[in-house]
Amino acid sequence: MNLRSPAIVLASRAHGETGAIARLLTPGHGLVAAYVAGGRSRALRAVMLPGNRVAADLAARSATQLPFARLELEHSRAALMTEPLPAAGIGWVCALTAAALPERYPCPALYQALDALLGAIAFAPSARGWVSGLIAYETMLLAEMGEGVPRPDPGTDLPALLAALARLEGPLANSLLAGRKSDVMAARQLLTARLKRMI
Repeated sequence: MNLRSPAIVLASRAHGETGAIARLLTPGHGLVAAYVAGGRSRALRAVMLPGNRVAADLAARSATQLPFARLELEHSRAALMTEPLPAAGIGWVCALTAAALPERYPCPALYQALDALLGAIAFAPSARGWVSGLIAYETMLLAEMGEGVPRPDPGTDLPALLAALARLEGPLANSLLAGRKSDVMAARQLLTARLKRMI
């Protein structure tokens, strides 16, 4: 592997003294895990936040080797991480995507949908402006992974949007995130609890 691609940072975890393993969603190569040298440094910590869009240079000697990545920030969503509701929305969709998708499964439509949803979270004046996009994204991800469910069309009424989110919880927890990935649902429960406070 030797490529340059736009990517969305989904997650990162410490590796070694200063490095990090980043999980990135790319349009042409899907979910890619890569080692980022200095990923925990002051300079790169803000780049490694979930939801950020980056330009990623990925290089590996073989298909079985963990690639090395150099990341350049294209669009930061760091400012949103100080606001509880947007931070919970970004945390959930990034954790869901990182846990549900198989490695190196190309899904350009999902990449575009996630980038659009993150943009909506950033620019909508309130959660009412992006919860319907979240419902559409969850439904699209379920369909992409072979778990087709009818897409609810709840309108813009917040109680109806929360009811539609509740209907998707079972398929997400029991199909996409069953087993060891089930703890990812805690991020969704945090989000729904914060949304309920708006009613």
